[in-house]
Amino acid sequence: MGFQDLQAFLDRGGPVLIVIMFATFLMWALILERLFYFRIAHKHVAADAIAQWNARADRKSVPAHWIRDKLVSEVRAKAEANVQLTKAMVALAPLLGLLGTVTGMVAVFDIMAITSGADAKAMSAGVSRATIPTMAGMVASLSGILFTSGMDRRVSRAVQAVEDEMEIG
Repeated sequence: MGFQDLQAFLDRGGPVLIVIMFATFLMWALILERLFYFRIAHKHVAADAIAQWNARADRKSVPAHWIRDKLVSEVRAKAEANVQLTKAMVALAPLLGLLGTVTGMVAVFDIMAITSGADAKAMSAGVSRATIPTMAGMVASLSGILFTSGMDRRVSRAVQAVEDEMEIG
């Protein structure tokens, strides 16, 4: 598939298809950022928090527990970064596809009103503008769901592991 084929596909899908394409790129950039975070950066964030906790002489007082909670909260905030935005992008993709369906059907009805239904070729272009964005939105959402479905569980396990490493007594 060359650039011309991609351009023809985008033309058949209408302008909403371009929006879906950019939303999908953003969604996948966020997914990859989270995957790289957990693969590379989280180890350092967790190790820093645990090292700060282990460097403390006092681990039993109430202020010490507050500091522990703060360290765990910072680890959680870094682990949860962009997760909600990624989920929003997964939910947004089918809605953008539905918008493409509506705009494509409006184009079909306009053509039917102008030509009294005599121009089948023009109507089929409108139907194409209605169905291609729907398919693209659903495919984009399904590809994102595969990676975001386990993200909350992964965040919870990573934060729990840090909490477990921070011994109180």
